[in-house]
Amino acid sequence: MDAREVLIEFAGRPLAAAQTLHGLPAEALNRHPAGHPNSPAWLLWHAGREIDLQLADLSGGEQVWTHGGFARRSGLGAAGDDLGLGHTPEQARAIEVEDAGPLLEYLAEVTDALRSYVRSLAEEDLDVVVDDSWDPPTTRGVRLVSMIDDAAQHLGQAAYAVGAPDAS
Repeated sequence: MDAREVLIEFAGRPLAAAQTLHGLPAEALNRHPAGHPNSPAWLLWHAGREIDLQLADLSGGEQVWTHGGFARRSGLGAAGDDLGLGHTPEQARAIEVEDAGPLLEYLAEVTDALRSYVRSLAEEDLDVVVDDSWDPPTTRGVRLVSMIDDAAQHLGQAAYAVGAPDAS
């Protein structure tokens, strides 16, 4: 098994974790356990956005968010267009949904795009430095692992948040 096969398998983990949010009522998706500004809906949205934006940067392609119509379908308006990194509590709380469906579909399409991208790479492409502002510089393979890991962690947090008692 080469590293690309591992990345393709790993890429599906965030989407699998996100299935715990399917069918939840808006109240559960938009709650803020212990008053934290990031709701399960925010975590789901952010997981898709962080993969999508970084993948578009790596591939030179379009974002699924725009070309897949998810900017419109999500109902989030301009609040949904950025990444969420550095959101103020007010900005984070602006990410509210009635249904996880469109964001789950978005994450599924982002996952498909990520897997297609990895399939298009030669194994040696994973060693190409894509960001030399870090020490050590970040390779394409390390960036891909980071993207997937970040999304999986956020979706694990979302699953925990929907099952946690409300302590706010």
